[in-house]
Amino acid sequence: MSEPRRIFGPSALLTPANALTFGRLIGAPVLAVLTVEIGPVSWLLWALWTVFCFSDGLDGHIARRLGTTRSGAFLDPLADKFLVLGALSALSAIGAIAVLPVVLIGAREIAMSTFRVTVGRKGISVPARPLAKLKTLVQDLAVAGAFFPPIGQSHRSVVSIVLWVAVALTLLTGIEYFVDARHDLRVRAAGAREATSPQGA
Repeated sequence: MSEPRRIFGPSALLTPANALTFGRLIGAPVLAVLTVEIGPVSWLLWALWTVFCFSDGLDGHIARRLGTTRSGAFLDPLADKFLVLGALSALSAIGAIAVLPVVLIGAREIAMSTFRVTVGRKGISVPARPLAKLKTLVQDLAVAGAFFPPIGQSHRSVVSIVLWVAVALTLLTGIEYFVDARHDLRVRAAGAREATSPQGA
């Protein structure tokens, strides 16, 4: 079976995948405002959230078929963070969920973004781990549960449990990334010392 044709190069910006990502970036504040105005339990909010989550998987599929880009690699996780943190913050603001898990998730995401930039300047990339994808899924399920009327109206404890599981996964993946990056930095430093040391020393 032949490989799909790559239409877009790494430097492309205006791609179908990025269009979906931009849609999530624009939709994040809209969803947050709607949550405060009409939420938390709403079929409309649940439907919008479902569409946004589906578009996240779809833009990745499109990018792999048509060509991944540097802009997409930066914007896609950014859009995910905006959506999740915007929705969680809005839900917390109206008392639908507790404040503490939102603070913990937000602090981890900010710290992780700063960490990526810092180690990136040293030539260390921090690719997404499988557990991080599970973390994102559980975060999405927590928000979906809060919006979904059959759960949000009568089973709010379920939302709380899923949200705390998301917090645990969020913090655990942050630790994993930090350990991996430190290991890579040590390996690079050891290689640099060997390269500069006199032979046979």
